[in-house]
Amino acid sequence: MEHLASLGELSLYFLAAINPASKIFLLASVDPPYSRKELFHISAKASLTAFLILVVLAVAGQFILLKIFSVNLYSLKIAGGIVLFTVGMKAVSKGRFYEQDDLRANADISIVPLAAPLIAGPATIAASIAMVPINGLRITLGAVTIAIAANLLLMSASRHIGKLLEKVHATGPIIRITGLIVMAMALQMILNGASEWIRTIPVR
Repeated sequence: MEHLASLGELSLYFLAAINPASKIFLLASVDPPYSRKELFHISAKASLTAFLILVVLAVAGQFILLKIFSVNLYSLKIAGGIVLFTVGMKAVSKGRFYEQDDLRANADISIVPLAAPLIAGPATIAASIAMVPINGLRITLGAVTIAIAANLLLMSASRHIGKLLEKVHATGPIIRITGLIVMAMALQMILNGASEWIRTIPVR
């Protein structure tokens, strides 16, 4: 029961870090709109790519950071938090997570920007590495799987969700509220990274 509770809590954390709203609004605003088949294909390809990225980082992330790049996890948290904060700030101030010019134009957006950095972004990458020592590899990978699967379902229904929100004029407020939540998560990442760094400073 305790493991199930941990899995549920961690899944919700990863889902919040993935931030499905940004993907929904991106896919729903592409002009001309994607067909249902195109939308599912793009969503599935982006989800699979992001899943593989996060699995590799969960399994070998600490080794890659420390042994290859000589980067501590707290540095990744601080840097990732700063990047994530700017994304949230754009959503709050401009009412969008992305620039319209970056979309469509016959480009495949499933890998960039959807898989990375929108799904496998600073928050999810840092969490996938940091949560393994705390919760174990099995629970962490289970939470990543659940969160990405839930996000895939929401992405696949983005056209319908986007139309519904447009009808009630809720798109702008939801983007800004979501951006504020993203900023808060980013700030928490920065504070956590900073506190971990401070603990490494030798006391004289």
